[in-house]
Amino acid sequence: QVQLAESGGGSVRAGGSLRLSCAASRDIYSPSHAMAWFRQAPGKEREGVAVIYRLSDYTRYSDSVKGRLTISQDNAKFTLYLQMDSLKPEDTGMYYCAADGGRNTHITPLRPERYAYWGQGTQVTISS
Repeated sequence: QVQLAESGGGSVRAGGSLRLSCAASRDIYSPSHAMAWFRQAPGKEREGVAVIYRLSDYTRYSDSVKGRLTISQDNAKFTLYLQMDSLKPEDTGMYYCAADGGRNTHITPLRPERYAYWGQGTQVTISS
């Protein structure tokens, strides 16, 4: 079954940490050039926060999370991670992982249109 499944969300105080995981099926993970984390707060557009290129390990972050969030991958486990440190209330939202599934595209990697597969999301709530 083709799927992405996020886990690890929760509620923490500002300054705390969380580690999100995204377990991918082989059919999605292996062909993908890039995998990414997005987030969406109520009433706001979905925002790309981090992307990793599967073969090169090249990473890219949005300015709002640079230096606080770290994306990584475990190719043996078909799993994507997002280590979140120094969390702020504005980091609150539903976090989604996404995979391009091998799609050849020039769409910038932090745009949602690039990605063919999405998980159901995991909620992150940061209190002040």
